Amino acid sequence: QVQLVESGGGLVRPGGSLTLSCAAPRSIFKVYPMGWYRQAPGKQRELVARITLGGSTNYADFVKGRFTISRDNARNTVYMQVNSLEPEDTAVYYCNTYPPRTSILWGQGTQVTVSS
Repeated sequence: QVQLVESGGGLVRPGGSLTLSCAAPRSIFKVYPMGWYRQAPGKQRELVARITLGGSTNYADFVKGRFTISRDNARNTVYMQVNSLEPEDTAVYYCNTYPPRTSILWGQGTQVTVSS
């Protein structure tokens, strides 16, 4: 099974920014749309943003204008710039295809903690 590797999380103050990265095998990256998801403690995993092979993007209402998803096809990497972070954004952030596929394992994710 294929697994994705997320990085870039950390502890930031409200209003802060981070750049999240997700490295994917080329066999996955060149075929599927990609998405960033997050799971906060005690809550279900939810879609945050997604990007097509051609670069078209779509965002959850709760992050519009604050988060930006992008993909680097040469590096097989999908990014998400997260700005104006709020305590409610605290969660483990994951990437996967959009929609997620059972043949692709969820990675360990990257923890984003927003706290003063």
